[in-house]
Amino acid sequence: MKRKTTQLFGVMFVVALLATSIFAQSDAKKTVEDNRAPIVKETESAWKRAKKWTLDYIEAMPESAMNFKPTPEVRSFAEQMLHLAFWNFGLLEGAGGKANPYGKKQEDLEKRDDMKTKAALRKVVAESYDIVLAEIAGLTEAKLIEQTTFFGRKYTRMSVLNIALDHQTHHRGQTTLYLRLKGVTPPPES
Repeated sequence: MKRKTTQLFGVMFVVALLATSIFAQSDAKKTVEDNRAPIVKETESAWKRAKKWTLDYIEAMPESAMNFKPTPEVRSFAEQMLHLAFWNFGLLEGAGGKANPYGKKQEDLEKRDDMKTKAALRKVVAESYDIVLAEIAGLTEAKLIEQTTFFGRKYTRMSVLNIALDHQTHHRGQTTLYLRLKGVTPPPES
């Protein structure tokens, strides 16, 4: 009996030490201060949410429905997502000056059959958000309000990022109908 009690206390002691160590590491991570301007952090947060929601939509659509079109004359589900990704890259040209890795014509990406599997679609869409998030991470408040030329007009980088955010929200929103027509409840955006 005494041996079992001693073993029990020993186990409880080890668990307590591990818990203390884990919480100490957690607290150490919390002390890293993010000194970026609130507008930069808010912009990054909005894009991280958008990325999660878009990838959730891709995950929700069955693999067999990637090429589904509600009517023949509109984009398929995959083409909607590829269009969104193309312009995440393309609109970033206006905010950061980085060339779109998929070229100048959206059709070149939208019509690629090798991109219309769930895995390939997730990869290119995630990549499009990651490149935007990397750009945002390197911005300061001063850089956000700097003007840049975008489609022949002057905008702040913040405006270009907002245009891009609106654009991807618009196309993700369109795919809500695609999901519902396939009997899928769209993932919550919360």
